[in-house]
Amino acid sequence: MTDVFDILQGPLFFLGETPVTVATLVYFALLLVLVAVATRWARRLLRKQLQVWTNLESVLVESLARIVGYVVLFIGLLMVVQMLGVDLTSLAVLAGALGLGIGFGLQNIVNNFVSGLIILAERPIQVNDRVVVGGTEGNVTRIGARSTMIRTNDNIIIIVPNAEFISERVTNLSHGDAKLRIRVPFGVSYESDVRQVEQLALEAARSVTGTLRDPGPAVRFLEFGDSALEFELRAWTILRADRPGLFKSDLYFALLEAFTDHGITIPFPQRDLHMKTAVQLENGRSADAVTSADDASDR
Repeated sequence: MTDVFDILQGPLFFLGETPVTVATLVYFALLLVLVAVATRWARRLLRKQLQVWTNLESVLVESLARIVGYVVLFIGLLMVVQMLGVDLTSLAVLAGALGLGIGFGLQNIVNNFVSGLIILAERPIQVNDRVVVGGTEGNVTRIGARSTMIRTNDNIIIIVPNAEFISERVTNLSHGDAKLRIRVPFGVSYESDVRQVEQLALEAARSVTGTLRDPGPAVRFLEFGDSALEFELRAWTILRADRPGLFKSDLYFALLEAFTDHGITIPFPQRDLHMKTAVQLENGRSADAVTSADDASDR
């Protein structure tokens, strides 16, 4: 029994003047578990109470609860170190080395962590927002401390570092308003009745599932093209905001069916091609030679 006690109390190493034993490490591990449980409990309690006491949005409540959880975790770790009798001033060298490591090897991790706090505080993006960042488009499913998860239309999860949302240009298609306007360009032949084209395009847009009535669809006459009269159909949607490609495809189907039923022609680019035969080319060369000879005799 004495041997076991000696092993538990025997110093393994020293932090400054404080001996670290096996018993100290076990005690430290237990305290860390208690701090983790207390952090989770505090986050859950704060989330629940904020939802009861205030009318804040669920995303903001989650952001505040997460920030408070980080603060509780930090304070708990300091208390654990103090309870173990470790003099924090003795960790100055370790803190300096850690700072140097953060400056070099951990720079990206710290950058992403701070960016995550900024996102949670400012809320430029939220869960379920439709965003485009770095060529990736999809719905935000989770905002973590280091990274944000985006689900694409192919049901693929893309993990994007939080720093990209702060340092790069981000397109949020649904920030503060879920409505999205889709533009569909099209052209008709010059023989078409432009007012009939406008009416058919509006009816086609209204027939598509997901098209909003307020604001309603609109048609714009853009220009006189080389081979067609150029128009643009603009329609608003909420139901298909996360599938803009599918909504645009449905609009094109409806337009084609409406124009086909009413004899409206959608022209293709036309080009004039002039061809010369070998005999014509030979005759052209001979004429050029005679002209050159005449010019030479005149001189």
